[in-house]
Amino acid sequence: MADIKIMKTPAETTIAELFSASKAALPGDASAREAAFARFTKAGLPHRRVEEWKYTDLRAAMREAAPLAPQLSDRAVEKALSGNDFFAEANAAKIAIVNGHVSEGASELGALPDGVNVVTLSQALAENHPLLASLGAIKGAKSNVAYALNAAFMTDGVVLHVSPGVEVSRPIHLRFAVDGESALATATRVLLVVEEGASVTLLESHESADGVGHQPNNVVEIIAGDKSRVRHLRIDRHGREALALSTLTAHLGAHVAFDSLNLVARPGFTRHQVYMTFAGEHTVGGVRGATMLNGSQHADTTLFVDHIAPHCESRELYKTVLDGEAVGVFQGKIAVAQTAQKTDGKMMSSAVMLSEGGTMNNKPELEIFADDVLCAHGATCGALDDDLLFYLMARGLPRKEAEALLVESFLGEPIEEALGDDETLHGAFMAVIQDWLAARS
Repeated sequence: MADIKIMKTPAETTIAELFSASKAALPGDASAREAAFARFTKAGLPHRRVEEWKYTDLRAAMREAAPLAPQLSDRAVEKALSGNDFFAEANAAKIAIVNGHVSEGASELGALPDGVNVVTLSQALAENHPLLASLGAIKGAKSNVAYALNAAFMTDGVVLHVSPGVEVSRPIHLRFAVDGESALATATRVLLVVEEGASVTLLESHESADGVGHQPNNVVEIIAGDKSRVRHLRIDRHGREALALSTLTAHLGAHVAFDSLNLVARPGFTRHQVYMTFAGEHTVGGVRGATMLNGSQHADTTLFVDHIAPHCESRELYKTVLDGEAVGVFQGKIAVAQTAQKTDGKMMSSAVMLSEGGTMNNKPELEIFADDVLCAHGATCGALDDDLLFYLMARGLPRKEAEALLVESFLGEPIEEALGDDETLHGAFMAVIQDWLAARS
């Protein structure tokens, strides 16, 4: 039988060359990187015939692979961070990660709240830090191509540890930025380990300039110990030409309260993946998102919620607004193991179409092996309510302003659920929505 030779795309060939050239200089266990890259080599860049990537053809989108971003000088870091700080009013302890490297000069590593220890990922990898044993706690993520590429190329990031019983008074803000005149790739990894009874709020913001097709690949892994409380809040404002991949994994113990919120505005091509595992009893976890698209932008949210412990509650709510010829994707799966009796899971994706040219792909799923559960999923897609528009316009509002009010209300639901009465953080998220609506008007 003749050997079958798999043809590689130019991007796949370039990625292989980049790994061969850079792996010796990357920190940490070389064998672990080789194993991760072998998983990528076997699968290649995913395409439409791969079910998990059916609506997001990464092979077609990534025509060329960008080189790894170099570490910048202090002055260049200052320039990269000169844009709007979305969480400026949050009184957060800031950690700047620019071009895939922690910038200690632009960070407050020494001013983190008591009970929080931090080490840069590059240092942790070089020293084989004991907390690195917690990486890859959710096994299902390892087979994902974006995660495998990050594991092969990860250069820097942070390892955060919150001591038992500590209530962290200030949020921790991870500010990611990519800057360069030509396209650059980054592979950053964040590990947050929250011990029993502790609580913390982790903020993420991502930014890059328009006009350059940067290729960031970011992974955040959260290990939440028993009786802990964790909030993870994320704003994605990459440039319109960027190809951005991101993965969140959350391994939740018993009696945990966990909330995550992801706001996406003006992306070029983005995919955000969530893997959430309920490993302990009586845990409540919510993942929510709001996405705004126009032109030919493409945004994909894919999540896998794995219930393996009984008496847990999960909530997933995603809202998408599409204008122009934009494409939105929501893929969500709730899996309930036979051991996860008394599971309560609800998943909902809703989209509003502001034009006739947009496309929304919804694929919610349930996979249930337990017999005493309360689970539901749904998806809706439609235009703004004509009666409500008429009501607002009849009172003197121009059509664009009337649409803006309805869109703001529509997107506000997941933000309200995740933030409650936190006015400062609520204002940060609503400001991004209002900027997008103002640009549209």
